[in-house]
Amino acid sequence: MTALALAFAELHRADRPLLLLPNAWDHASATALAANGFRAIGTTSLGVAAGAGLPDGASAVRDETLRLALTLGTEPFLLSVDAEDGFSEDPDEVGEFARELSAVGAVGINLEDRLGPAPLHAAKIAAVKSAAPDLFVNARTDTYWLGDGDAEATRARLDAYQQAGADGVFVPGLTDPPRISALVRHLDVPLNILYSPTGPTVPHLADLGVRRVSLGSLLYRRALGAALETVAEIAAGRSPQGTAPSYGEVVALSRLDTPASG
Repeated sequence: MTALALAFAELHRADRPLLLLPNAWDHASATALAANGFRAIGTTSLGVAAGAGLPDGASAVRDETLRLALTLGTEPFLLSVDAEDGFSEDPDEVGEFARELSAVGAVGINLEDRLGPAPLHAAKIAAVKSAAPDLFVNARTDTYWLGDGDAEATRARLDAYQQAGADGVFVPGLTDPPRISALVRHLDVPLNILYSPTGPTVPHLADLGVRRVSLGSLLYRRALGAALETVAEIAAGRSPQGTAPSYGEVVALSRLDTPASG
């Protein structure tokens, strides 16, 4: 295992969870987050898809996702990539995509089952571990996100994904503390929970045994919301509230020196 892959895996075994793995959607958002002290950065499929004018969750942004990973993979932070369902129903094709991600510097991949057949998702996980053994596979089940949150079905799917080689599991939509705690006790691998403003706080999740807390598309949606609020304030003749980095600060996030244009 490479030093970077090992460092990423160890973050899931520390005394506290991988606090607030923030999800970026482009080079500027990722490097700005890293500059604020985040050692590991994830990507958000919604942000990548929306930025390209494509639908999220439709396996439509394979190329855009790989292009972003190529841009971010050599930056001085640990990169985990949201790959939706792997952008294919063919496990071998998913494995090849994972190999490409690993080759450009990613150390983690997030794969969602979309409540499809658990054996198929398990086969994708196994293919990824075969093609890119160092890649940390965070296997997501959508039993709470898209389904009715059946605890037994959730455990059954996660058991299959663990057996297939998943390094961690992700249950977005699960916010009930007793259920989270019970799932932590059941699992052999670290549990990832999606932060919810109406769910447990990050310290509470840490106390429950959660090892990774993701922000998903929240930062991207908040950024869009801030833009709309700002233009509405200006249109109404008021000064916009909140903070914004300067032009120079944003330019400094770039890897290349380009002429100023505004």
